[in-house]
Amino acid sequence: MRGVCPGCGDNANPMMQIQDILFSQGFGTRRVCCGLVQQGLVQVEQGGEPMVITDPTEAFEPSQLAFWVQGERWVYQAQAFLMLHKPAGFECSHKPGAHPSVYTLLPGPLRVRGGGAAAGVQAVGRLDHDTTGLLLLSDDGKFIHRLTSPRHHVPKVYQVTVKHPLDAAQLDRLLAGVVLDDDPKPVRAAACSARGEFDLELTLTEGKYHQVKRMVAAVGNRVEGLHRSRIGAVLLPPDLLPGQWRWLTALEVASLTQK
Repeated sequence: MRGVCPGCGDNANPMMQIQDILFSQGFGTRRVCCGLVQQGLVQVEQGGEPMVITDPTEAFEPSQLAFWVQGERWVYQAQAFLMLHKPAGFECSHKPGAHPSVYTLLPGPLRVRGGGAAAGVQAVGRLDHDTTGLLLLSDDGKFIHRLTSPRHHVPKVYQVTVKHPLDAAQLDRLLAGVVLDDDPKPVRAAACSARGEFDLELTLTEGKYHQVKRMVAAVGNRVEGLHRSRIGAVLLPPDLLPGQWRWLTALEVASLTQK
């Protein structure tokens, strides 16, 4: 739906100028977004067909609006919720040290949308540089807090390859609780099972620094490989290759936010 945005009724959907839509999605300053439109680099889908827009003040209903910027298709998202298959060798930091940032795997607009000091999407918790698997990202602070706060007990499932053969005593200790050097309170696995002589599936509901590696070390073993396969009810899809990302579906977001 397109049009000018004069006195919308109380029940009407709010309209936004196309330059403001682009700005909200991270395509640059308002001046840059205005220029993109004026140069004919923006198209908006109308009835399934993209139409070039050259008036930066032309208004549209943003909800699920599909548009093209310099040949790339986007769909308006009021807030960003996405998953990334994190490969090894990347740090979950905007200012990494010895390794590249995981944020470089994302398109530019996702890294700067929203502006301000906390621009762009943020990782929902962190994975070590050598850990692979499911990483969620969002620009919604409440969403991030819900999934990272130990108060909500959101399960995270890890596939762990260990150096020494597993035995029942190690599994029992992980379930009963081990004491880490910075916290006298025992840390327990919510679930723990051997999937092979050197393969462990471990479920945690809190996230401490290097927690899996330290828990496994506390029972006399060593982590050789670590992969996160699930957060809550959301699984890492087998067709999402390392380094690839996609938007979370509405059902996936609902499953992560429901009480």
